[in-house]
Amino acid sequence: MAKRDVPPRWDRKMQQRLARGEAAALGELYDRFASLVHGLAHRVLDDERAADHITRDVFAHVWEHPDAYDPRQGPLRTWIATLTHRFAVQRLRATETAALVRGGAGTAEELETKVRHASVAARADYIVQSMPAPLRAALELAYFQRRDYRQTAADLGVTEDEARRRLRLGLQLLSTARDAGTAQHPPGAPPGYGGAA
Repeated sequence: MAKRDVPPRWDRKMQQRLARGEAAALGELYDRFASLVHGLAHRVLDDERAADHITRDVFAHVWEHPDAYDPRQGPLRTWIATLTHRFAVQRLRATETAALVRGGAGTAEELETKVRHASVAARADYIVQSMPAPLRAALELAYFQRRDYRQTAADLGVTEDEARRRLRLGLQLLSTARDAGTAQHPPGAPPGYGGAA
């Protein structure tokens, strides 16, 4: 097995601990990923209580099915984000479909458009949270503080070429959220982690 195919040690150990039923492992996992899970769920559902339910459901699923995670397929973080996305999209579809059945406004097409938009937004959030700090810092300066690449370079203490490179790479990563279109899992998730949500 090539070095790049070896899963991170923490991910392997965490999966083994969960498989042995160590409650402390679930606590550590929750501490590490709860904000990611809740944030992605909230981004898809736009509902605090629903995001709380999805957070509980995701960690319950991880606790009950630790062997569903295959460390060779990718990082634990990506698997958990994929579960979150899948559960949140399922809940959004169920909630919106129930509203349509009760005679609510909208059509099935509008529902799918809403699901697609929520999915793209969640993928973009995941990408931003996962990107290296230097790229994220450059994008935050450019977007939130309206800095151009020269100002960004000065603020970060890097060359203008480096600032342009960071902005370009960050924007290229973000564009994959939109380009993923109908994909049902975060970009960078290994094959088999997605599937229809």
